[in-house]
Amino acid sequence: MRLNIDFKPALFCIKNYSKEKFISDLMAGIIVGIVALPLAIAFGIASGVSPEKGLITAIIAGFIISFLGGSNVQIGGPTGAFIIIVYGIIQQFGIEGLLVATIIAGIILILMGLLKLGTVIKFIPYPIIVGFTSGIALTIFTTQIKDLFGLSMESVPADFLSKWGAYAKAFSSVHIPSLLVGIGSILIIIYTPKIMKKIPGSLVAIILMTIVVYFLKTYAGMTGIETIGDRFQIDATLPEPSLIPINMKTINLLLPSAFTIAILGAIESLLSATVADGVTGDKHNSNTELMAQGVANIVTPLFGGIPATGAIARTMTNINNGGRTPVAGIIHALVLLLILLFLGPLTKHIPMACLAGVLIIVAYNMSEWRTFRSILKNPKSDVIVLLTTFFLTVIFDLTIAIEIGLLFAMFLFMKRVSETTKVSVVRNELDLSSETDIAMPDNDKLTLPEGVEVYEIDGPFFFGIANKFDEQMKIIGKKPKIRIIRMRKVPFIDSTGLHNLEILCKSSKKENIQVILSGVNPQVYGTLKRNDFARFVEAQYVCPNINEAVKKANEVLASYEGAKRSESV
Repeated sequence: MRLNIDFKPALFCIKNYSKEKFISDLMAGIIVGIVALPLAIAFGIASGVSPEKGLITAIIAGFIISFLGGSNVQIGGPTGAFIIIVYGIIQQFGIEGLLVATIIAGIILILMGLLKLGTVIKFIPYPIIVGFTSGIALTIFTTQIKDLFGLSMESVPADFLSKWGAYAKAFSSVHIPSLLVGIGSILIIIYTPKIMKKIPGSLVAIILMTIVVYFLKTYAGMTGIETIGDRFQIDATLPEPSLIPINMKTINLLLPSAFTIAILGAIESLLSATVADGVTGDKHNSNTELMAQGVANIVTPLFGGIPATGAIARTMTNINNGGRTPVAGIIHALVLLLILLFLGPLTKHIPMACLAGVLIIVAYNMSEWRTFRSILKNPKSDVIVLLTTFFLTVIFDLTIAIEIGLLFAMFLFMKRVSETTKVSVVRNELDLSSETDIAMPDNDKLTLPEGVEVYEIDGPFFFGIANKFDEQMKIIGKKPKIRIIRMRKVPFIDSTGLHNLEILCKSSKKENIQVILSGVNPQVYGTLKRNDFARFVEAQYVCPNINEAVKKANEVLASYEGAKRSESV
């Protein structure tokens, strides 16, 4: 059987590319590259790796995602959503464990694309997305308190509650100059867009605060403000790729973390691409996008990079500045490469408090607190999923949060579907006033012969509804001669529903009750045929509509009467 692969990179589908489009892409790419610079550095440090690793990720993954992706305007790179999961993996398994987990996640993403799960991933419930996004935002904010206040701490605990306990003990060591740098950075980021639309506030904050701190340290003798160079050794070169050993032991150990990276990357990239489609009017190829994300996350770790995905903020910056093809994303990656090679050593002068300010703004924008508040007014099921995912993300672990959140959502979805599916029993007369697929009698009523009962199943017949069918069977008093199972509103039937139907047919046969199926749609009928359902209900007793089913019931009743008369003679 030939595998039909849905892989169509947007770059290779460009038509009528002109000089004007290239100039627009060039300008957008340069601006996005400048915007991505402080974010890549901040995300790298917050994730527990050196700042150039964030830049390397933005360069390599950004290039691959634009080159192979299914969106015209998607910008890829490290994002805030990965900070917590990456930091946790490094704490538990080291940097080697992170690289292996990222590669496994890349393989999972490629498999998702090959299996055409790009559209399915979009149906993850919104409360789950908001829950873990808001949880990540709060956690990112929490991780930046030490650098924002310049606290003197030997180590920061990994879990949320212990962090705040440690902060409270160390709060007497607040370094006022560092705090002023952090607050100043936040204010610059907030107010820069009101003065300059094109230049990102985060870049302005980093440049200004780096200059101020440099002069304070060099000429005023103020040495207490920590900079990147005080904590990291900057390697301003593009490293050579190196192979990473992977075996079954490490795969088994890191598979849960890799799954979280893959799901998170898939959700964020497809959400970003969908938002971009709404602005540009384009339509991205979700399966191609997943495969491109997969390739990026397999290749980037070979250069020491961290997980990457589509970044909504950078993608929107690209669109707002005229980028309309993947060329803009490729240019953004090249701009970052030039910055790394020629300006990389200067990053050591950037104050840590300034980066903390940048990440606090990122956390605020991620928090979606208005959406969070509005979902709290929704049905209880949405609120339960939202709060469960949020608190699990904050207090425990993002991997657990996503898994438990999805589990809750699936159970609640099944509950809702089972509540919408109805099973009813009709005797004597059937109301056909709302029918559209059969010929109507003059009075919109269909009289049922004595001894005939109609079981109407309205909705999917799956394991969640099987008990309802059993309950209806138990409350029936006098046994009928014929049971018509009306299935015109059954879109699908699963193995449990099929099993219950088989039990009904077997018990009916023992009691000499004939079962007739009515209005079975082609998909459901195909399932019945594949499971050799003719053993229980012969093809002649499967009717296209209720009129034919009642007609067949009359024939069966007539044959019963004929058999009785023959016996009496």
